[in-house]
Amino acid sequence: MRRHWLAREGADELTLVFSGWGLGAAPFTALTGAADVLVVNDYIDLDDPLPEVAGYARLRLLAYSFGVASAAHWLARTGVRPARLVAVNGTLHPVDPQRGIPPETVAGTADGLNAENFVRFCQRAGVTEPVPAIDYHAAAAELRVIAARGAAQEIPFNRIWIADGDRIIPTAAQVLAWSEQAAVVRRIPGGHMPFRPGQSWQEWFA
Repeated sequence: MRRHWLAREGADELTLVFSGWGLGAAPFTALTGAADVLVVNDYIDLDDPLPEVAGYARLRLLAYSFGVASAAHWLARTGVRPARLVAVNGTLHPVDPQRGIPPETVAGTADGLNAENFVRFCQRAGVTEPVPAIDYHAAAAELRVIAARGAAQEIPFNRIWIADGDRIIPTAAQVLAWSEQAAVVRRIPGGHMPFRPGQSWQEWFA
């Protein structure tokens, strides 16, 4: 996994973020109010124990988009138990005809991935900043690995956020996927990329 430290001031608490496919740390750079923030992405290999986590007294984890299932797989492998666990616009079934993105959509994205198609994806996601620079071959390979890895085991989340207008992971698919944890689901306006400059991290961990 790739690491992106957004803040590293030596606090007791680490905010760990599993980002979405292709977006890296970009969606989170303007959020405020956390002293130590580590964003990870690139989910081809989830055996990385992230030894940085062990140095903190308290860990909270926010998982976004395809980072939701990836975080759940990683937690199962490592045995790490965050004090608070939050999902945003993702499911434990990332490539799924009813509870995620349909398999044919993911396969088509991987097979046809290029600069033009990635810009189109970012526009559908609601990315307003400059499109991140990615390695298209590696990003396509990552999609195929995520699809082949499959669903993660059900684990309890403290909060699950679902956007009303998600055009990447359909809102209805997310609602169905989280039906067993409906008590902690909160609906929010907007699209797939709901993070906005000036928001505090605490808003998402509420």
